[in-house]
Amino acid sequence: LHRLIRRQRQMCIRDRFSTLVHPTTLHAHLEDPDWAVFDCRFDLEDPDAGEAAYLRGHIPGAVYVHLDRALCAPRTGRNGRHPLPPTDLLAEIFAGLGIDEHVQVIAYDDRGGGFAARLWWSLRYLGHPAAAVLDGGIQAWFEAGFPLTTDPERRPRRTFIPRPRPDRLVTVEDMIDAQDLLLIDSRSRERYLGEEEPLDPVAGHIPGARNRFWGTNLDPQGRFLSPESLRLSWKRLLGTRDSAQAVVYCGSGVTGCHNILSMLHAGLAEPRLYAGSWSEWCSDPARPVATGEEPPLSDG
Repeated sequence: LHRLIRRQRQMCIRDRFSTLVHPTTLHAHLEDPDWAVFDCRFDLEDPDAGEAAYLRGHIPGAVYVHLDRALCAPRTGRNGRHPLPPTDLLAEIFAGLGIDEHVQVIAYDDRGGGFAARLWWSLRYLGHPAAAVLDGGIQAWFEAGFPLTTDPERRPRRTFIPRPRPDRLVTVEDMIDAQDLLLIDSRSRERYLGEEEPLDPVAGHIPGARNRFWGTNLDPQGRFLSPESLRLSWKRLLGTRDSAQAVVYCGSGVTGCHNILSMLHAGLAEPRLYAGSWSEWCSDPARPVATGEEPPLSDG
């Protein structure tokens, strides 16, 4: 019996989802204790709105994960608006959420995955590849005719063993010291150009960065575009450069994860994340700021 259980778990591990999952697939696994669903809805202008929406209705079994309380370290004024927690703290959070090496994690929100992708990336960063985002979010779940519940959920604690992947992360020191990085700014074009800045004290972008708004990964219904379409779009931006050499950032290290997810969904190599992002970069007035368009990329 133990050998059979071990074999079944090994087969399940091979079949894990690591980018996107369809609502029908999730619905078929709702009763599986090794599948964990997390509601990541959030509003940058109203941090309590996501949890309030969760209490009004969420996918059965889903546990709410608050961006500020669960996925961020304390702010110092110089480390960005959503600083990445240290490894040991992040591992403790995941253990409290009932995640271990056998658990398939599914994250969702109501913004096309813009916030859910932060949980997805954080798990990958700590060496847990069995994490995916629900394509289309809670809207796609509801449109598929599946039920919602208002009962708050918790999962029994499990032992999460972190296996950090520092090669997936870029620090501000790396950004300052590195030369000829291919930087991808994931914010809206208006913020990138420096025409407006609703969240941070300085407008503009990191010099040399190219803009790809994370929302361009989605169709009008909030679902990811096909891998083929995304691959062509990314190739136009990357040119001859390898996506593994790119560094993605956004306002605070949240929606930049969406661009990383879209690259993997497109079958491209995984880029790195500058988690501090623009909110950390612009907190030091000594760091350079650019506005407007950047000159065309060279192939070098």
